[in-house]
Amino acid sequence: MEKMVRMGKQMFENMNEAEAREYILNQVKDYCEKYHAKKEFREGDRIPYASRVYDSNEMCKLVDSALEFWLTSGRYTEQFEIDFAKYLGIRYCSLVNSGSSANLLAFMTLTSPLLKERQIQRGDEIITVAAGFPTTVAPMIQYGAIPVFVDVTIPQYNIDVDMLEKALSEKTRAVMIAHTLGNPFDLKEVSRFCKEHNLWLIEDNCDALGSEYILDGEIRLTGTIGDIGTSSFYPPHHMTMGEGGAVYTDNPLLHRIIRSLRDWGRDCICPSGHDNFCGHRFDRQYGELPLGYDHKYVYSHFGYNLKATDMQAAIGCAQLEKFPEFVKKRRKNFERLLMGLQDVQDKLILPVAQSDSNPSWFGFMMTCKEGTEREKVVPYIEKHGVQTRMLFAGNLIKHPCFDELRNRKEEYRIVGTLENTDRIMKDTFWVGVYPGMTEEMIDYMIKVIKESLEQ
Repeated sequence: MEKMVRMGKQMFENMNEAEAREYILNQVKDYCEKYHAKKEFREGDRIPYASRVYDSNEMCKLVDSALEFWLTSGRYTEQFEIDFAKYLGIRYCSLVNSGSSANLLAFMTLTSPLLKERQIQRGDEIITVAAGFPTTVAPMIQYGAIPVFVDVTIPQYNIDVDMLEKALSEKTRAVMIAHTLGNPFDLKEVSRFCKEHNLWLIEDNCDALGSEYILDGEIRLTGTIGDIGTSSFYPPHHMTMGEGGAVYTDNPLLHRIIRSLRDWGRDCICPSGHDNFCGHRFDRQYGELPLGYDHKYVYSHFGYNLKATDMQAAIGCAQLEKFPEFVKKRRKNFERLLMGLQDVQDKLILPVAQSDSNPSWFGFMMTCKEGTEREKVVPYIEKHGVQTRMLFAGNLIKHPCFDELRNRKEEYRIVGTLENTDRIMKDTFWVGVYPGMTEEMIDYMIKVIKESLEQ
C-alpha cells in the first residue's frame, strides 16, 4: 500500500489540475463499479420499500463537486435548476435542502405582502387532507393559518372533490394537497374549484414526480398545474440527492418571493459568489435605510436559509439523466404487482389510478377488506423480508402533535367525517415499486402477500 501511495504522488507531480481530476474520477469510477455493484437477489433477501438507484456517474459527479470545494450552491445547482425546470416544462425552479423545506417555502411564499390582497393572513383557511405526510400541513399551523380537513377516496387515496364546496368559507385562501403515492388527485376538478374562487393551489408533488395528467386535452406533469409545485429528493423518492427538494412555478412574482425566502429573506437576486448582478448594488433607496445601502444586505421578507449544497445538486444532475427510465420501471413494477394480485381482490382493495392520469407510482397501496386483519397480514409480510409502510400519518389529527390543538378547535376545522381517512389508518399498507426492483423481487412479493392472506 505504501508503495502504491508513493507511485500515486509521483504521478500527480507530473499532472496539471485537469489531468489530476480526470485521474481521480477514473479511480472513483473503478471503485464504484467494484464495491457498489448490485448483488443478485435471492428469495428471502430483504426487499426494501425504496432504495437509491445509482452508478458511477453519480459518485463521480459528487467527487467532482467536492474537488472544487465550493460546498454551497454553485454551478451544479444552477445546472440542476435549469435542467429540472426544462424536464417539467416550467419557467422557474429553486433547489432547496429537503421536500419538507420545499413545502414550507411554498406555503410561506403565499404569505408575502408582495401578493397584496391575495396574501394569506393568519386565521385564513387552507383546504387539505389528514391522510398523508405531516409537512404538507405543518407550515399552515406553524404560521397560524387554519387547515380545513376533508376526507379522501378509496382506492385512489386522494382528496374527495365532492367535499370542496362544503369546505369553502369566506376565509378560504388556498388548497394545498399531495398526489398520494404518485397517484394524481383530480386536478381537473381541484383546478376548476380554485380558479372559480380565486384560490391558490399548491401541489405537493414529493411522491409523484413524473406523473402525468391530461388537462384540457394536454398531457401535463403533476406539480406544474397549480401555482406552485414541490418535490423531494430524499433517498426513497423518485430520484435522490440524499437530502434535497425543489420548489417550482411559472409565476415570476412567486419565483421572486421563493428565492427571497429561501435565501435569508433578502431582496437581492445575486447568486452566491456574485456581486452586483443587478447593476444597482449601491444606488437605490430601500425603506428607511440610508440611500445606497448595500443591496446584498437588504431584506424584504423574514426568510430562511434553505439552500442545498452543490454536492447534492451534482448527484441530482446525474439522477435526472436517468429519471425517465426510473418512471418507466416504476410503472412496469406496479403493473406486474397489480396483475399478480388480481385473484386476491376478495381480501384486498387494490389501488386504482385517477382518471385522466398516468401515475409515476411511488408505492403499491392495499386496503384490507372486512375479515382480513392488517395486524396479521403486515407482520407476516415483514417477517418474510418484504418491507411495508403505512400511508404516513394515517390520520394526522390522531397524532400527539394535535393533542393541544384538539382543545382549541378554532385552530383547525373538519368538514364532514373522515371515515375513509380513519379506515386507511386502520386497514391500509403499501409496498414499494422502486426502479431497482427486479421481476424476481416483484414475484416474490406477490407470493408473500398471497401467503399472508391465507393465515
